Amino acid sequence: MRENKVKTILQEGGTVINGWLGIPSSVAAENMAQANWDSLTVDLQHGLVDYQTAVTMFQAITTTLTIPLARVPWLEPGIIMKLLDAGAYGIVCPMINSREECEAFVGACRYAPDGYRSFGPVRAAWYAGPDYWQHANETVLTMAMIETKKAVDNIDDILSVPGLDAIYVGPSDLSLSIGCKPGFPPEEKAVEVIKVIADATKRHGIYAGIHCGSTAMGKQMVAMGYQFITMLADNAFLAAAAKKAVAEMRETEPTPVKPSGPY
Repeated sequence: MRENKVKTILQEGGTVINGWLGIPSSVAAENMAQANWDSLTVDLQHGLVDYQTAVTMFQAITTTLTIPLARVPWLEPGIIMKLLDAGAYGIVCPMINSREECEAFVGACRYAPDGYRSFGPVRAAWYAGPDYWQHANETVLTMAMIETKKAVDNIDDILSVPGLDAIYVGPSDLSLSIGCKPGFPPEEKAVEVIKVIADATKRHGIYAGIHCGSTAMGKQMVAMGYQFITMLADNAFLAAAAKKAVAEMRETEPTPVKPSGPY
């Protein structure tokens, strides 16, 4: 079976540099894949991507060595299994707030006896190899999003679920849930909670990932213990670069234009 480089980097103590895809286009995905990301996550939650387009985006990503991942819209086993069958090598699942929800998420990603994923890998077997079914349980990455006060309150229960590989912090939703404003950089109160989450993952031997609004924030999070770092998203990069170029030509904006949002 094809190696999951993301898992290898994490296991070796390295940092995964992850890109984010919300533009529903295989061409845009192929273009992003040329940037040498370790992985690219196709976003079916807040991106503009549907399942059929996601399949074409996986095909574009896998013209390179970049590992294809996906964020599902919600904790719903059907779409999790379809994206895995289409070749996603990892699933990011939003709004995991309890042990029970985490168990349901992990179970949807694992074949029996470790879970309840239905068999029918289709494109996953083309991408990963004919022995996919034998090694999928230990190869596919499971990432539960921790993005609410409730999830932080239940963090030890969530992190103790067998088969959970990693968590992924959504700073904006987390900020809202503790009374802070969303956006980047997070307020100091939110940063303190982000550190609490990182410390909890270290106790449980679970990898930690987070969405970042700048390389400066990314490096700050690495120093805090996060090993999976997402930098903005394709839409945000496109908007920021275009605005900066127009402003420079008009000489109306002397400083770099910041992206208007993380996606």
